Amino acid sequence: MRAVKDFIMREIAGETILIPSGSAAKKFNGLITVNELGAFIWNALSEDLTLDALTERITDAYEVNAATARADASEFLDELRQVGALEE
Repeated sequence: MRAVKDFIMREIAGETILIPSGSAAKKFNGLITVNELGAFIWNALSEDLTLDALTERITDAYEVNAATARADASEFLDELRQVGALEE
């Protein structure tokens, strides 16, 4: 899976947000605010990754166990799927 290129991450007024552009803007009318972990995951998804590989990257970067990392990643990935921001 990887991030859809029609969503762009920007920091505006101290908030990190995903902004739809191009064809994504026609399908999703809004913005997605992401926290630090969400931004980390979004950046990691510039490559084609499995959930296992993403979990490993999170545990390497943050002091969190694999079960928590996987659960947090799965929750964020589900949100990305709902708005069409994830290619699988």
